[in-house]
Amino acid sequence: MINDRRSAQRPPPDKVLTTLADYVIQGEITSPEAFETAHYCLMDSLGCALLALDNPACTRLLGPIVPGAVFPEGARVPGTVHALDPVQAAFNIGCMIRWLDFNDTWLAAEWGHPSDNLGAILASADYLSRRRQKEGGPPLLMSQVLTALIKAYEIQGVLALENAFNRVGLDHVVLVRVASAAVATALLGGTREQVINALSNAWLDGGPLRTYRHAPNTGSRKSWAAGDATSRGVRLALMALQGEMGYPSALTAPGWGFYQVLFKGRPFVLSRALNSYVVENILFKVAYPAEFHAQTAIEAAIALHPQVMPRWQDIERIVIETQEPAVRIIDKTGPLHNPADRDHCLQYMVAVALLDGRITMNDYEDERARDPWIDALREKMEVAEKKEFTQDYLEPEKRAIANAVQVFFRDGSATSRVEVEYPLGHRRRRTEALPLLLDKFQNSLRGRFPSERCQMILDLFADQERLAAMPVDEFMDLLISSR
Repeated sequence: MINDRRSAQRPPPDKVLTTLADYVIQGEITSPEAFETAHYCLMDSLGCALLALDNPACTRLLGPIVPGAVFPEGARVPGTVHALDPVQAAFNIGCMIRWLDFNDTWLAAEWGHPSDNLGAILASADYLSRRRQKEGGPPLLMSQVLTALIKAYEIQGVLALENAFNRVGLDHVVLVRVASAAVATALLGGTREQVINALSNAWLDGGPLRTYRHAPNTGSRKSWAAGDATSRGVRLALMALQGEMGYPSALTAPGWGFYQVLFKGRPFVLSRALNSYVVENILFKVAYPAEFHAQTAIEAAIALHPQVMPRWQDIERIVIETQEPAVRIIDKTGPLHNPADRDHCLQYMVAVALLDGRITMNDYEDERARDPWIDALREKMEVAEKKEFTQDYLEPEKRAIANAVQVFFRDGSATSRVEVEYPLGHRRRRTEALPLLLDKFQNSLRGRFPSERCQMILDLFADQERLAAMPVDEFMDLLISSR
């Protein structure tokens, strides 16, 4: 029973709150690799956002929350003509980046997509840069955006290393809300105390349930949940800047704090000092728009495509060896009801890759899913955890995401067993991936802008120093499109 006579004396802020606030306000990022990778993260995230504009399910959610509302001095939404208040702009940008499940990824005890925070970062920085210049002050520079990106990635990623929110049924976007609140408060000029206040309110929001990511409820909310979280971070940042109070023991309060109510009484573990580890080890989705635990399975299946292509009708079974998180998240049988269901089904993705030798965003749509061969192959699949894959997945110096696929035929023969340990976007395959990452970005630009503008943007991204020195509002103006 809770002791209602407990002292009302306010404690000092929880250690996690002060650690995150000190990092955001005082942390110095000196790693050249961190800034170089942040540059690619920004480029790739914008490419994902522009690609999402071809998806009507995404675009119907964009624009002002009240139709017709106008905010001429607001933050710009890439690839559109929208100028919105920073909260709604963050929602728009966050939705676009995340919609196709093609943005960068972080896998640990918790998983997620740190680039989701760019909704808050770009919206806050663009809004403030325009406001400052209107008042005769200096604009924010893109170097500040890149620094905020590194810090948001680090907050979300380090919290994810050993704290499994999924194990208690909470969705990983709780960490987007927290990281976005911290960096948005700092970007907007907040003090250490204001960052702590915003962070405490972010934790007091509790956490969204993972219901919408799992059968039988998988749905499109998983595509806009990150936009919702990053925009909430901006709202809490603006409230903190207006003097809204914080709650020092939001995490540790007996009976009422996050730990006891939502985390089974366990405190968070911060297993390493906050610096730039996460952005340097981020995983890019280079070739396949698919849940990241399946990336190496898709690559293995594509490699097997030529061997199985002439023998579809002779397949007896398909064996997929994978890591434990993949079994828990994307091992899925039975009917798949929508694209959100399909892009989180390991068997569906492997079936398409075996059949076609590739997988694209359109392969999750109803038209492709009607192919009876996809479900026929799914029914022949056996998915099992391989302990070594799980161990290497959790090993900090490896961070492997291995899968192996092998196809067996009725006559007793079989294909080779294809094992892929590290996905194409992994740090260990970064050199191999970068040309493909650039191709992905170029294709996203060509689908949205005239050739001259495309070249201007490509030239800017080819010069990291010029990009870093550019005012944020000028950068965002380059991305306006009336199409």
